[in-house]
Amino acid sequence: MAYTEVILTANIPNLGAEADIVKVRRGFARNFLLPQGKALEITAGSTRQINHLKAKRAEREARELTAAEELASKINKLSPVFTLEAGASGKAFGSVTAKDIHDRLVQDLKLEDLPKHAVVLEKAIKESGAHNVSVRVHADVTATLKVQVNVHVPAGAEAPSTAEDSAERKPRRKVASKE
Repeated sequence: MAYTEVILTANIPNLGAEADIVKVRRGFARNFLLPQGKALEITAGSTRQINHLKAKRAEREARELTAAEELASKINKLSPVFTLEAGASGKAFGSVTAKDIHDRLVQDLKLEDLPKHAVVLEKAIKESGAHNVSVRVHADVTATLKVQVNVHVPAGAEAPSTAEDSAERKPRRKVASKE
């Protein structure tokens, strides 16, 4: 296979960021990267552009990091409350999932670009009380969200049946078999 080296001018997932020199297949460079302006061939002139691209990349990364830190501080201040319905025995129906927490963050902070997998939750929350949940805002920034889960038992719920209740019940009627 024939490979060539190019200088990336844009951030390309699974390949590299601006100003990176990467080795790619010639066809990928010739048919995709170069025509769309996402890469430059390595020449004497393009190597001089690397410094400009590195400065542009550093500025972009610094801007993203400060925005992520601001968002993390907003998330750290939040304390959303979730209420789960419970049965007569007190056991909660359902649970609070990462998607529920993500949706609440998007709603409360009016975010549009928070990734779906930013909320790191090992398993769904089924118990009432306070829980700490990690939110990965950036590769280098993680926020901690304090989630409060309450379990609401309906007032009209009956108490679970006891042995006395089962003793008062009438036995089932036996059906006579045909002989």
